Amino acid sequence: METQYYTLIEKQDFYEIIENKYGELAIFIDARDGAPVNPVLQFDGKKTALLKRDDRLSVKLDDIDDETKGPLAEAEFLMIVELKGKMVERAYAVPVENVEEIEPVGRQTRADEYVRAKTKDEILAKFGVVKSWVSGSENNK
Repeated sequence: METQYYTLIEKQDFYEIIENKYGELAIFIDARDGAPVNPVLQFDGKKTALLKRDDRLSVKLDDIDDETKGPLAEAEFLMIVELKGKMVERAYAVPVENVEEIEPVGRQTRADEYVRAKTKDEILAKFGVVKSWVSGSENNK
């Protein structure tokens, strides 16, 4: 049996970007399997970002809200919060790279979600949210 090695690109249909009173950003996405390794968020300054979780898995964020573009382009780092439902699976900081164009490599798919930890509301309360933008193709959730 042949083993195939490839990079996965997962499209995140619904996500939330928040800003606290210090101008720090956090992005809430679905939980993925395993801990990230040297994650980075690339942003094209338009409507798309790509979270590179590790060498194998990237998460594509489409239809970023227009009001979010400025704060996201100016951010050096932000926090990624991975959720299963309203429960936090993990939270971690990632550097933000501004790029001319997002160039995902690999096969686009979708992942399962896993074990729960803290709630989204607990993270929002601790983060001190002053602004929140709901983005993505299903932003009416």
